Amino acid sequence: MISAALLGAVTLPGCKSDGNMPYTAGKATAPIPPKLLADISDKNMEVSSPILVRVFKTESELEVWKQDRTGRYALLKTYPICKWSGDLGPKVREGDRQAPEGFYNITPAQMNPNSQFYLAFNLGYPNAFDRAHDRTGAHLMVHGDCSSRGCYAMSDEQILEIFALGRESFFGGQKSFQVQAYPFRMTPANMAKHRNNPNIPFWRMIKEGYDHFEVTRLEPKVDVCERRYVFNAQGPGGVQPVNFSPRAQCPVYEVPQEIASAVYNKQRNDELQFAQLASRGTPVAPIRSGRDGGMHPTFVAKLQPREIVDERGNVKLVVDRSNQGSIVAYNAPAETDITSSARALEPVRTASVPLPSAAPQALAAERPSAEPSFTEKLGNFFRSGSTKPDPAPTQAAAAAPQPPAPKRESIKSRVSKMVGLRGSSTPQTTAEAPAPNQPATARSSAPKVKTAEAPVAPPAPAPSQSGGMMSGAQPAPSSSNFDNRWSAFR
Repeated sequence: MISAALLGAVTLPGCKSDGNMPYTAGKATAPIPPKLLADISDKNMEVSSPILVRVFKTESELEVWKQDRTGRYALLKTYPICKWSGDLGPKVREGDRQAPEGFYNITPAQMNPNSQFYLAFNLGYPNAFDRAHDRTGAHLMVHGDCSSRGCYAMSDEQILEIFALGRESFFGGQKSFQVQAYPFRMTPANMAKHRNNPNIPFWRMIKEGYDHFEVTRLEPKVDVCERRYVFNAQGPGGVQPVNFSPRAQCPVYEVPQEIASAVYNKQRNDELQFAQLASRGTPVAPIRSGRDGGMHPTFVAKLQPREIVDERGNVKLVVDRSNQGSIVAYNAPAETDITSSARALEPVRTASVPLPSAAPQALAAERPSAEPSFTEKLGNFFRSGSTKPDPAPTQAAAAAPQPPAPKRESIKSRVSKMVGLRGSSTPQTTAEAPAPNQPATARSSAPKVKTAEAPVAPPAPAPSQSGGMMSGAQPAPSSSNFDNRWSAFR
């Protein structure tokens, strides 16, 4: 176990859990703090509604978004990151200390209540995109303990909250939550600042997913083909499913017109701002920072790290973390002149995408007369195989059709199903075709899609009343059935 006093230079690959610690109900079942519960209520959200996480390296921030009662995601809370390792850019190989960038899905099987780093969830690196590029590495996590060698490390108090939010979303019916990891906020100002970086083709590609979320406030459906990400793809005419293979040629697909037009307009505006900033001679950031990762200024001010230089010449931060648990959130600093001016030119309109109807509440008569305690259910939920290396999430499930919202089941039934899913040791995979003879670049030739030449979008129409559901947008179920679960903790 890592010392609680020092962050040393440890050479283990990834942030590997020792897997030998006993199940600790107190951490994994800790209730969401009252203040955060009040914030959830004030923002028109349910405790059990789906979540989405975004991570930004340069800003050293982790955002938790949560689906509100309108069916769209809204920002719930921003957490300062205590420590991340490596430099800007994706993880490529085992031992490079890089924290991953890209799109990852977190299932209940990837939640680790017994992590040696207090609490953790496995990002599932390498994902389908990473494997298509033959990238290697394992045990890349978001965890506590403020110690990182390829992970995103939070304080113990922070990961306690984030873990609880993910747990409640699973009990609310969310099958997995998405983590979007970026080098920085994907603004024209930041893209201009890093325009000479060799990772810019990759960053332009993941920015497309960033833009899809910005204009819809819905979780983007993510697929991989021709060794690149594609977002919100569907069959011609809306026919599902479409079979994607990470290394094979992309099938014929289209993006819903409302989304394609909104993304097109945003990207056109961003490119205009990018060109203006570049023409004004916006300073270019160095390709390599010479520092091993980063730490949010709030932690720097509190922990007062000292700098050491490793054998590779990278600057590492060695800190006294004895009081790191007292930092949970912070007040965001004022924007710089360049950032604020860029955002002023960056209007973002939410696309008019049909949203699902709210799921009906379960009737009292449907609830079992005698069910296990909440602690017992959580213990069973996480205990099955939780100490084994977490499997990588699959991309095949993303292409599956979305069924109509089912009738709300009892808590016992949902937990039983989750436990059954947790016990599966072999993840589903999509068969990969042989790689085509083409260079590995984010700028691969575009597939033949109907929306490739998206026109400028007219004013967004009113949301459809058809009740259609976009992939990734689950209804926010009521949390009234969960109120009695907390009685044991009060």
